[in-house]
Amino acid sequence: MHIEFTQADSSHVEDLVELVNSAYRGDSSKQGWTTEADLLDGQRVDAKGIQALIDKEESVILVAEDDDTGDLLGCVHVEKQGSKMYLGMLTVAPELQSKGLGKLLLNESEALAQFWDCNTIFMTVISVRTELIKWYEKHGFRNTKETKPFPYGDERFGIPKVEGLQFTVLEKKV
Repeated sequence: MHIEFTQADSSHVEDLVELVNSAYRGDSSKQGWTTEADLLDGQRVDAKGIQALIDKEESVILVAEDDDTGDLLGCVHVEKQGSKMYLGMLTVAPELQSKGLGKLLLNESEALAQFWDCNTIFMTVISVRTELIKWYEKHGFRNTKETKPFPYGDERFGIPKVEGLQFTVLEKKV
């Protein structure tokens, strides 16, 4: 398999919706370790939201595609916000998780942060996702101990199965 990293455009929207939702929600997500299926029902993303990220200024969805088959293997959303870069929606197809593609997507994101002259990458992770937070810490992120509220009542982000969800802010100097 040869992986090519490119910038998503409108032709990727439906495949991105399918990939991200399959990695985070429902039974398919349980094939990998990044599932949120025990925490949230519903969707993780929709086509309108993906298109909005593609269209937004200083916002890029990087996609990892199999150069031989054209299959979408993973993605990550990055957005320049002043001297910082927001990183979100890091996704690897469930059946390909734990094979190093997530780290490759992080590396591509860091290269873009440097290109954009950003000195910090930051993200939010659901605070009870301790295994995911540890994975990011292993890759140089630190837990800032800052929290942000979960958007309860906004089904665009999922339907909570548990109470007390919040986000933890992680950051990494680049």
